[in-house]
Amino acid sequence: QVQLVESGGGLVQTGGSLRLSCVASVRTFSIYTIGWFRQAPGKEREFVAVIKYSGSSVIYKDSVKGRFTISRDNTKNTVYLEMNSLEPEDTDVYYCTAKHLGWGSMDPRSFASWGQGTQVTVSS
Repeated sequence: QVQLVESGGGLVQTGGSLRLSCVASVRTFSIYTIGWFRQAPGKEREFVAVIKYSGSSVIYKDSVKGRFTISRDNTKNTVYLEMNSLEPEDTDVYYCTAKHLGWGSMDPRSFASWGQGTQVTVSS
């Protein structure tokens, strides 16, 4: 089991930027695919972005393409989500998640470990 801790959320105005971080407590971070999901109260958790364990591939939700960038630093056991041109519709709790050597499915049920989430609020 991987322990994940997110940080970097906050309140910004429309058009602003935030960088989320996800730090993993695990010996071999480089064998875990890491994803970001978000969830609003009463709604299902939705996929935002994912980066393959090797760092060689990334996938984004269509509505964040060109605005969000996911990256990883395996020397620091950390994945980042750089969010630019934020919109009120991006307001949610953002969760970091991990799966061992997995790729292909963005179904949240395919991810085994989850962080506690960090709140992102974009004011209009």
